[in-house]
Amino acid sequence: DMKNAVIGNNKQKANLIVLGAVPRLLYLLQQETSSTELRTECAVVLGSLAMGTENNVKSLLDCHIITALLQGLLSPDLKFIEACLRCLRTIFISPVTPEDLLYTDATVISHLMALLSRSRYTQEYICQIFSHCCKGPDHQTILFNHGAVQNIAHLLVSTSYKVQMQALKCFSVLAFENPQVSMTLVNVSVDGELLPQIFVKMLQRDKPIEMQLTSAKCLTSMCRAGAIRTDDSCIVLKTLPCLVRMCSKERLLEERVEGAETLAYLIETDVELQRTASITDHLIVMLADYFKYPSSVSAITDIKRLDHDLKHAHELRQAAFKLYASLGANDEDIRKKIIETENMMDRIVNGLSESSIKVRLAAVRCLHSLSRSVQQLRTSFQDHAVWKPLMKVLQNAPNEILVVASSTLCNLLLEFSPSKEPILESGAIELLCSLTQSENLALRVNGIWALMNMAFQAEQKIKSDILRGLSTEQLFQLLSDSDVNVLMKTLGLLRNLLSTRPHIDHIMSTHGKQIMQAVTLILEGEHNIEVKEQTLCILANIADGTTAKELIMTNDDILQKIKYYMSHSNAKLQLAAMFCISNLIWNEEEGSQERQDKLRDMGIVDILHKLSQSSDPNLCDKAKTALQQYLA
Repeated sequence: DMKNAVIGNNKQKANLIVLGAVPRLLYLLQQETSSTELRTECAVVLGSLAMGTENNVKSLLDCHIITALLQGLLSPDLKFIEACLRCLRTIFISPVTPEDLLYTDATVISHLMALLSRSRYTQEYICQIFSHCCKGPDHQTILFNHGAVQNIAHLLVSTSYKVQMQALKCFSVLAFENPQVSMTLVNVSVDGELLPQIFVKMLQRDKPIEMQLTSAKCLTSMCRAGAIRTDDSCIVLKTLPCLVRMCSKERLLEERVEGAETLAYLIETDVELQRTASITDHLIVMLADYFKYPSSVSAITDIKRLDHDLKHAHELRQAAFKLYASLGANDEDIRKKIIETENMMDRIVNGLSESSIKVRLAAVRCLHSLSRSVQQLRTSFQDHAVWKPLMKVLQNAPNEILVVASSTLCNLLLEFSPSKEPILESGAIELLCSLTQSENLALRVNGIWALMNMAFQAEQKIKSDILRGLSTEQLFQLLSDSDVNVLMKTLGLLRNLLSTRPHIDHIMSTHGKQIMQAVTLILEGEHNIEVKEQTLCILANIADGTTAKELIMTNDDILQKIKYYMSHSNAKLQLAAMFCISNLIWNEEEGSQERQDKLRDMGIVDILHKLSQSSDPNLCDKAKTALQQYLA
């Protein structure tokens, strides 16, 4: 009677829960003395209650229903086991149930694997439980180590569509970003056919959309993990076209979203796939519809569907931005096509200020991808004053948005970009200096990188503002950062600050002592060749100053270091050290005689003679040029 009262009636379900039916049903379910028939009926009623609202599921979880149902799986009776599994399935697919509840007892997974062979219902429910509870690498590893691949593979050729589908979903979550699983799947065969071939069969147009999409996701994960080559025909001729088909406006909203997101992931790092996708079925134009029609024309007859789609239209926008970002990641012509799509820049600018964080992130990603184009930085980006909304996004965004937005800002600050001036006027220096203090490594790198771009061929005022904004303490902090990227970009910034004579002299007059300390620190530290080379180049720039030279000439420690690097085993470092020497001994400049004498006394001329015999033509030329300064 209870079962018949609650089926499809949420009000009745809530009434029963309030009246305390759950503990009583669980008690009967667990009683050894209850007949199997009674225990099965209890599991069915509990399963029906779980089908109701999220609050219902919470009430069931509070009564420890999962433990009771898992215990029930040890019964010998198949009908009872199926009822328990059906109820467990309903509970686990609810968003309020923590996935970890499946993994608390190590024996549960192996018992579920063993139950897979019992009936098509146990197969369907268990695969569904696995695919919903497999979140992240730890869960993937547990299931993999319990033989999930071997146990589930043969279900792909089951006679039941539901079983096939749940098995397929299992593989799509097991393989996602998981090389270990992906590499295993490639070599598994069922009835003499390899899994990739089975997946390709499931991609065919006569198969249900859900099956096409899910098998495309499996092949995409295997491709991204390196288990299938990007130029393999099953990717180029099957998976990619299938995903493009999912983007057409005939498909339902969820299918269009999933299709575009999966395609974006498939082509993200491969330029050939990006080119192929961009010319398949007019994809670039087709994506423009993602901003216009949340519902397909055929679905509008259903008013509920229309309402649902209008509420979820933002998901379409973020999927389109993501796919545009992947399409335009490398190829200049594709970027041009994207930007020429109707109102594209306006759409991105609007996307930057949407309330949904997912849309904002995707719009920034898209902008970042397009900002790699020199031509677009000079034209479309300028016409639409993209920097304004971008600066706004940078004000108080969460880290994941900040990382992409600050990367985009780096590109907008390149010397040929017309946006450079207005960005400076809107307080960028302060903002970027604060990023260099972030705990987040990517943000520190981007902050200092953007400052480096800003300082390139900049006027003296900007350079002074950057040094003021950073503070000497912060500069030293960055130069002793454990990450080599941060260190290299900081040295790049210093090198850009110390260019053109008047600027070199000005900066060294105010910050000379600290900069010389920093240079000494790095040349003495355990650093790679690139870092030392960059540091010696900074010294060469200082040696090019008029008054700044003296800071090197009066520092015997630094002079000895330059001498040491002239005879180093690495030619790049030798060359960089020679630049320093050339700039110090150049004849036309005041005081060159004293400098030449001091360096001769140090034995520099002897080294130059040795280097002029070098087999490396660059070193040889540089040494000869330097020796001529002594003869002149």
